[in-house]
Amino acid sequence: MRETPRRIAHLDMDAFYASVELLRYPELRGQPVVIGGRAIDQPVLQEDGSRRFFQLRDYVGRGVITTSTYEARALGVFSAMGIMKAARMAPDAILLPVDFESYRHYSRLFKAAVTRVTPLIEDRGIDEIYIDLTNESGETLALATRLRQAVYEATGLSCSIGVSPNKLLSKICSDLDKPNGLTIFSMSDIPHRLWPLPARKINGIGTKTAEKLAALGIHTIGELAQTDPVLLQTHFGLNYATWLHAVSHGHDDRPVVTRSEPKSLSRETTFEHDLDSRHDRVILTGIFTELCTRLAEDLQRKGYVSRTIGIKLRYDDFRIVTRDMTLPAPTADPAAIRHAAGQCLRRVRLDRRLRLLGVRAGALLLNSDVVKAGQSVQTELLLFEI
Repeated sequence: MRETPRRIAHLDMDAFYASVELLRYPELRGQPVVIGGRAIDQPVLQEDGSRRFFQLRDYVGRGVITTSTYEARALGVFSAMGIMKAARMAPDAILLPVDFESYRHYSRLFKAAVTRVTPLIEDRGIDEIYIDLTNESGETLALATRLRQAVYEATGLSCSIGVSPNKLLSKICSDLDKPNGLTIFSMSDIPHRLWPLPARKINGIGTKTAEKLAALGIHTIGELAQTDPVLLQTHFGLNYATWLHAVSHGHDDRPVVTRSEPKSLSRETTFEHDLDSRHDRVILTGIFTELCTRLAEDLQRKGYVSRTIGIKLRYDDFRIVTRDMTLPAPTADPAAIRHAAGQCLRRVRLDRRLRLLGVRAGALLLNSDVVKAGQSVQTELLLFEI
């Protein structure tokens, strides 16, 4: 019996946090807007009913950008950038405070809307999901259009969808025609649609790897696909070289995991440029805190608490270091996670530049089980700066 070809969709909300804010402040549409301010940067309602917004030029502090509108990105302002640096590039851009409660609300809305169309969903975070459409009836274009419309009707927000035979290609596709894009991709499209793209378009190839590939004369995915696997193994090791060869040919067998009991949850980010723990201390501190905050949100959204908190560092020479610690009581509190991760960070040497930073929560327990057992969730409010 012939196996049904897979149809995997990746749905990615467009500039999610910023788009939620534009629902609240529609007068800012079309302007460069940055999300990442503090409560004191809240817009001020004036006597005539209009709002006075703070601009990046007004900001003084150590904050880091959470996200930005496409207009701000066109000015070179991106997530994980220090707000003070962004202010030099786009001083007139509007600065808004982060409102995670609203973002979580709209996240629940768009996922519920998709579930009403098809239940086979893998949650990948607050603003993206994978969807298995393999056994759904109907043409792919019609299904994807229906999903996109369902999200808009439920939230007033746009999303971009990529559909292909696997997760790897679908994630690439969803980013090709943003915002409000819809891209359908087949294996026969690989030579003329995948291979001309920069190697960096593959999720898992960061700046450092892209630079190392470029030094070997490999700039596009197609050039990577044509590279001798032995050469890749010489420079990247067997496991990573095998993966590079596979993904450059569009191969990815990972299933859409609709339900599982995770052993751990993690958040990590690969920097566009290697960062120095001393000279880039402010930026790293902001990113570190943001990772801990998002990890706490993931735990709370999924109903878990964690007994073990750990960190992951990748240095500029590709070495990876991890540290973890067991907490006296399980927690899903961002401050407690930040404090524990900071304690782990004290146990590593920061004598090389960093290309990746991550935070992990392990030894997970369902929060309901902890409450039934009479244990309280830790809410220690101590912070540790890099």
